[in-house]
Amino acid sequence: MIRYALRCDHGHDFDGWFRSSEGFETLRDAGQVACAECGSVRVDRGLMAPAVTEKRTPLTAPRSPAEAALEALRRKIEDSSDYVGLSFAEEARAMHDGDRPARAIHGEARPDEARRLIEDGVPIAPLPFLPRRRAN
Repeated sequence: MIRYALRCDHGHDFDGWFRSSEGFETLRDAGQVACAECGSVRVDRGLMAPAVTEKRTPLTAPRSPAEAALEALRRKIEDSSDYVGLSFAEEARAMHDGDRPARAIHGEARPDEARRLIEDGVPIAPLPFLPRRRAN
């Protein structure tokens, strides 16, 4: 789809969306494009500027040394621990109490759950990034 700035022979400006340049010309020549203000079918394209977008770096590519270090930390944590999702608080507490064997885990916890774990002496730390996988 192409958006054109249009102008009728009476000087009224309006916009129109068309499938292609040829589509606009075909509809205009058939009298199917009319001014929204006065109804004139003598319409032509007005002055337009192209849309310019800035080149963006892909989100997956680190843009600074700090971001590269965070990405390396993320990979190390994800490779050397088990993701337990929203069961993080329950798993961490069970390991701390000796009810489950100790292992490296990472996951998600609500702020109140994390606070209770810290108050109870369970050794946890917040990660400086969001998990790639999101628990529903």
